[in-house]
Amino acid sequence: MTRVRGILALVLALCAVVVTGCAGFPTSGPPEYGLENGNTGNGSQNVVFIPNRPQPGATPQQIVEGFIDAGSGPGVRGNWAVAREFLAPSLAETWNPDAGVIVDERAERDYVETGEGIVDFASEVAGTVDDSGAYQRADLSPGNWTFELAQQDDGEWRITEAPDGVWLDEAQFPQVFHRYPLMYFDPSYQYLVPDVRWFPVTKAAGSIALALVNKPKSEWLAESVETAFPDGVSAVTVVPTAEEGVSDVALTGEAMLAASSDARNRMLTQLEESLRAAGVAEVVMTVDSAPIDAEPVAVRSTRVPATPLVLTEAGFGFLTGDEIDKIPGLSAAVEAASPLSVQVGAERDLAAARLASGAVVRLNSAGTEPEVLDTRPGLVDPVIDPYGVVWSVPQDDPAALRAYLPNGDVIEVAEAWGEGTAIAGMALSRDGTRLAALVSAGGRSVVSVAGVIRDDIAPVRLGPSMQLAVAGGAVIGVTRIGVTWIDDVSVGVLTSGADADSTVIEQVVGAPTSTSTAPSGMASIAGGSGISSLRLRAEDGTLYVKRGTSWQPTATGIGVLATQQGAPQ
Repeated sequence: MTRVRGILALVLALCAVVVTGCAGFPTSGPPEYGLENGNTGNGSQNVVFIPNRPQPGATPQQIVEGFIDAGSGPGVRGNWAVAREFLAPSLAETWNPDAGVIVDERAERDYVETGEGIVDFASEVAGTVDDSGAYQRADLSPGNWTFELAQQDDGEWRITEAPDGVWLDEAQFPQVFHRYPLMYFDPSYQYLVPDVRWFPVTKAAGSIALALVNKPKSEWLAESVETAFPDGVSAVTVVPTAEEGVSDVALTGEAMLAASSDARNRMLTQLEESLRAAGVAEVVMTVDSAPIDAEPVAVRSTRVPATPLVLTEAGFGFLTGDEIDKIPGLSAAVEAASPLSVQVGAERDLAAARLASGAVVRLNSAGTEPEVLDTRPGLVDPVIDPYGVVWSVPQDDPAALRAYLPNGDVIEVAEAWGEGTAIAGMALSRDGTRLAALVSAGGRSVVSVAGVIRDDIAPVRLGPSMQLAVAGGAVIGVTRIGVTWIDDVSVGVLTSGADADSTVIEQVVGAPTSTSTAPSGMASIAGGSGISSLRLRAEDGTLYVKRGTSWQPTATGIGVLATQQGAPQ
């Protein structure tokens, strides 16, 4: 009896983490968004799907259904062995599951046999993942595919023509594929810039290295970041060594051996920081099995203090309990200006602010008068980048984006949301490489992000924009809007009506969207170093912080909730 109980306990334990293709999909433990730097949010997704294999006598439609469902099971080797069983032998050898992922709604899948051995499949596409792991939302657009089948020598139907790639229900997707950041450098090589990709966890390390080294940068970000890997260098394999947490990344190419010491150190840094989310703590780069001498380089952090930065009757500074910890010089400048919005630069010597008059100014810790930069009507809250450049744009003219350099030069930033009819808010990533905005066009408002392309420190233009989320109509009837970077990969957007609950979008750039509600009357939003430090300020001056799924008041009397663009080195 003891032996039987032990076996039963083992079976129950396995059932907790293994889901067969015929069982319902787990809905507990939803994917987490906007997590602290270095946290991929994958820890709660320990679910393994084991799809059903082809059944004897299955019809062509049932074979196609089984093949689509088998997209949930990459298997321990990541080669989708079960899915290949639905294919004729010739196709099983050539079918490429790594070509991409169609993320759809399982309830909307439709199968129709249109002829002998012909099955049409349709579904509502929520997003796609390409062969480099990049996710793109699809706004529930219809998709249609045709499968051809033939009876084999044993009389069973198998697929002879099928698209490459796999299909996953949007609830399954973040459980089968996890998100990992590919790390690039900003043009100054001070910061690491993450580009989120999605790979099956069973072969994450190899997929990360191959995408980072062998594949091109994402189109929208390509001109805004740098990679240390020169043309001609390729990653071949990623193999764990005998030492726990250490992996050998095999590289090829003469350019690798000719690279400078600085370049090799930067390559190692990109690999180690990209692979860290896959459980690799240390990387050894090799060429022809010979280790390459390299050391990780120091990079500047994008983390900010956990304490909120606010303006109250007691002054401007970091709020700790009931006390205000002021910033030498800059706090006095902010207090004297009495602004409506403030964004403090990384060194805390400069700030961008919008005054009650509507003008955008640059404030200085040296105690000088506010430097008036932009007096155009209807300006949105300005932002400041790591170089002290202040960005400003009118709400009714998104294309009229300007950058005000510390030396007094004014840059008309080209290719800034040319199709937009209005912009409600913008936020610059703390590394200065990405600009997020809520822009209206064609009767709806869209959260998008674009790379910043610079000539030295001067912004020249924006790269192609990537749509992140739809925030509703053309921001009609919305009284308060705010955009902020929650951390180095996540954007937060607040829309708040006069009488309705406020809406908060928490958007990882390159991932599905998460939306929550907050009490009505929210006026501004500010990020920190993760979703746990995201804060809202209400019109009555109450400060809220997110605790779990709800917003809890933590302070009162807040006149301005400021944003921080980093911390001093």
